[in-house]
Amino acid sequence: MTAKKKAKQVQTEIAENAHQIWLAGLGAVATAQEEGSKLFKNLVVKGEGMEKAGRTKVEEAKGAVTGVKVVAESYWETFERTLDEKVTSVIHRIGVPTKDEIDTLTVRVEALTDAIDNLRTTETPKPRPRTTAAKKTTARRKTTTAKKPATKKSTAK
Repeated sequence: MTAKKKAKQVQTEIAENAHQIWLAGLGAVATAQEEGSKLFKNLVVKGEGMEKAGRTKVEEAKGAVTGVKVVAESYWETFERTLDEKVTSVIHRIGVPTKDEIDTLTVRVEALTDAIDNLRTTETPKPRPRTTAAKKTTARRKTTTAKKPATKKSTAK
């Protein structure tokens, strides 16, 4: 073969290879378009599934948190009651009255005060008018004489 024929054959092969590469690129673009929309649809479907699973997990977590919250509130109420009972017990032991006892005593004192006030207003007699007798004055005045102290006599023999 001659060099010209060889060069022409190489040119033809290069042109055919370039054309095949071009066609492969076009095929890739077409496939990407077809597969791209399919891929996009598949990704959307998978995303929806993940979203549903995530929501389910969130709802489960909310339920668990609510359960823990109820249990924690119950324990806290029990703790408060126990603490109140212990503090009240100590206060009674040392003789300090409770608020309820003080309130009860206050009501009783107020009732007694009202009763005393009612008795004072109903039993208080009206003052009698005073009549005073004229005092007699005497013109004489008593004079007192000072006594001398008595002297003791000694009886010494």
